[in-house]
Amino acid sequence: MNFFLAALGVLGVASSGPLIAATLGATTVSALAIAFWRNAIGAAVMASPTLIREPDQFGRVTGKEFRWSVIAAVALALHFACFITSLQLTSVAAATALVCLQSAWIAVIQLVRGVKHRWQVLVGLGIAFGGVVAITGFDMGASPEALLGDLLAMAGGLLAGIYTLAGGKARQSMTTGTYTALCYGMCAALVALLALSTGQPLVGFDAGGWLGIIAITVCAQLVGHTAFNHLLATMSPLLVSMIILLEIPGAALLAAFFLHETLLAGTYGGLALILVGLTVVVMGQRNGNAGRGRPPLERPLAELGTD
Repeated sequence: MNFFLAALGVLGVASSGPLIAATLGATTVSALAIAFWRNAIGAAVMASPTLIREPDQFGRVTGKEFRWSVIAAVALALHFACFITSLQLTSVAAATALVCLQSAWIAVIQLVRGVKHRWQVLVGLGIAFGGVVAITGFDMGASPEALLGDLLAMAGGLLAGIYTLAGGKARQSMTTGTYTALCYGMCAALVALLALSTGQPLVGFDAGGWLGIIAITVCAQLVGHTAFNHLLATMSPLLVSMIILLEIPGAALLAAFFLHETLLAGTYGGLALILVGLTVVVMGQRNGNAGRGRPPLERPLAELGTD
């Protein structure tokens, strides 16, 4: 059963990039509309059972919990804006690999804050960023547009790391349902403001556009994330984090098969380096905190794979 859920989770989150790219390329849907609706629908789905079980749950949110939730929501909104836009400029494989650097960005943020890491983490960071240099170097030769897409995807990974760390702070005392509904709801509101300020419509799409939005929300937001949330109750966080990294080659394979996307030969080497580097980072984080409780990276693993 766990193997089936793991495969379902990987397929769900890996489908995010290809589905978004296909929807943006074949319909009138805007990038921010995708971000808005997947968060708005996700918030409604998560809030409903929470309100039924404990109607006063949201009223008990403290000021500290709310502040961390706001930080997480702002980071998540900007993450979606960067990542989804990057899919219009660079390849699905490159964008997914670069945005999945969030685990490495978390380690970097912790280093800046004075957290000491084991040597494996530092080695993993070097390997992962070597993969970044390889991908962005090849895209620089391909086109300035592709390079901009790579940079946006990297920014999306950094913002996902901030979202994950802020979510970990909020969830120290909040239930998953309350936090997720609150964060997704505020994120949807922020994305709506961004859409209004940039003139991107949130409604008025053709049938294909709405079908794409529903597919993205169901596959990536509800099926993929829900599967990983369930696995965290029955499998170790380290193993779940390893499984999540399969999103990188999964998205590349789906894009190649359904979108007929081809990559420069050297880009495959960059993808492999990022995958290896992130694996080393996560293992180093785990080993470095053995016997000292759950590390900051592991607390919010349910929110990893935000794409």
